[in-house]
Amino acid sequence: MGDRGQSENLVLVARKPCFGLPTGCPSCLPVYIYLKFSGMPFEVCFDTSKPDSEDIPSVEYGDYVAFNSEKGGTIEGLKEDGILDMDSKLLSHSIPEWLAMKAMIDSWLADALAYELWIGSGGSAVRQIYYSDLPWIIGKALHWKQTQAAKQRLGITMSNTAEREAEIFRKATKAYEALSAKLGENNFFFEDRPTSLDAAMLGHTLFVLHALSDSSTLRSQLTRHENLVRYSENLKVEFLEDSSTSVPRSPFEPSTSSMPSRKSAPYGTSKPKSKPKKEKTEEEKAFRRRAKYFLLTQLVAVLVFLTLMGGSEEADIEVDDDEGIDYED
Repeated sequence: MGDRGQSENLVLVARKPCFGLPTGCPSCLPVYIYLKFSGMPFEVCFDTSKPDSEDIPSVEYGDYVAFNSEKGGTIEGLKEDGILDMDSKLLSHSIPEWLAMKAMIDSWLADALAYELWIGSGGSAVRQIYYSDLPWIIGKALHWKQTQAAKQRLGITMSNTAEREAEIFRKATKAYEALSAKLGENNFFFEDRPTSLDAAMLGHTLFVLHALSDSSTLRSQLTRHENLVRYSENLKVEFLEDSSTSVPRSPFEPSTSSMPSRKSAPYGTSKPKSKPKKEKTEEEKAFRRRAKYFLLTQLVAVLVFLTLMGGSEEADIEVDDDEGIDYED
């Protein structure tokens, strides 16, 4: 951490809280936890202006902004740019195992969670996280779009769904087994202090335990490992309980831009800023106009689809009526 951290707070831009967690977004939660682990004061600004984006988490630090981008995530951006690195003191002999554990969380467990959210469930959790403030039909359209993107990312087609599902959860099972064995009865995975691996794992497990339903396959696999569940709940009480219990669960006012303002008085805690009601900005007005145009386009598409389907059904009926007719002279 450089000298700048002594004079300014960090600002985390995240999605709103839900499921009893300080943020309901599985991408934002590990970043929130990483900042909490560091002990540094930071503010939280909740943003709902990008409902179909998974790249919402970012951290502002003066004129610096770390996005969830090509660096491999917001946390990696903070580390590589020298803003906040909780992994720098890892012992050299721990690094290979640390990297392997981190890779399993970021790939195998992330894939299984993506499958649960977008493909294997009814979509109630993603509606709460991403679309609860949008008109129903727009939420349905965005959900369909993200579901198709998730299928493409996971390599799922109509012909291989069952095989890919089995493979995804088989890898998740192995990842939980390996992580459970590594953790044992320790408080953290490495050297009795938190690292970004703990932030990633705690963000994952808390989301699985609190956001997914009891019928979730991933939740069932996780709860087989009592030490992982105990680890999650203990750290939640120690690092998140004050904020997760004090944050209202109702939706927050959307911010007026994708980046928080630095003109407000500095905070000493991670509690969200309370904002007075403001008139809609041009960005919000434009977003609502686009939403209306999108809604109209979807309605037209549905009408065209129904019209074409109606025509095809009539053609089928005409063909059926011809059955049994002898066309020979």
